[in-house]
Amino acid sequence: MISTHKLKELPRSQRLRKLVRIFGEAEYRLSQGELLHSSTVAGLGEALALLTGETFVSPAAAAAIVAAAGVVRKSSVAAASPMERSLIRTLNTVRHILLAETGRQTADWDFIDHQGRLDSKKRRSFPGMRVYLEDIRSPYNVGAMFRTAESFGTERIFLSHLCADPRHSRAIRTAMGCVDLLPWERAGGLAGLGEGPFFALETGGVPLPEFRFPAEAILLVGSEELGLSPEALEVADASLGRVTIPAYGVKGSLNVSVAFGIVLQVWAAVNLRSLSIGEKS
Repeated sequence: MISTHKLKELPRSQRLRKLVRIFGEAEYRLSQGELLHSSTVAGLGEALALLTGETFVSPAAAAAIVAAAGVVRKSSVAAASPMERSLIRTLNTVRHILLAETGRQTADWDFIDHQGRLDSKKRRSFPGMRVYLEDIRSPYNVGAMFRTAESFGTERIFLSHLCADPRHSRAIRTAMGCVDLLPWERAGGLAGLGEGPFFALETGGVPLPEFRFPAEAILLVGSEELGLSPEALEVADASLGRVTIPAYGVKGSLNVSVAFGIVLQVWAAVNLRSLSIGEKS
């Protein structure tokens, strides 16, 4: 960790960027279950003391820095302790204040995953709950959909050839480790998906509260701009049909990853109830 003396000698913008990395590294290490050496905590305290002399754009930011310095002075680094969680939140707050002071808008890659190391052996999925992403162009959306699919127990994701790459840096960052947890493959076209059954997330279908979700099927989700292709809709209409999310605002539409999450949560809840009933009978 760079000394406070050297930090003082740096130009302000460079000093703030350096501190963003310092606080970010400490936050990440704590979030992954590591312990910080007492000298590291002391160094963080010295850095915060240095920041209390800075002039910040927002008075609230200046007050937050002073409060953060107090938290670090009292900090314990015992694993999973309430003080450790408080320290993580404090470091996160300071880091984002400094990002704003450097003129940067917070982006997905500025976020840190606080779930710790992910254990694939603990992953739970619903057999037969699969998804086909057709021509989702944004790596952000692909990453978000991987994270959502993993959270709600999707067994496997299929991707069209024109779908954004899940290994793209922005997709990986947004997926927060789920690209490595959730089985996926490039199916290319609909012919590579097998016999189904299929249903589509699309307008003009059965309202979400009324749709009869199957235990096993492939959910078809289309591109941000054009939705599903006519071929995909034809396949869905010949199988289980379409599910539509009722909307009540002027816009009347949702981001594809948001809509995807809403439908998956309901589908997973239906599957979970079915499993519970089966276990009791």
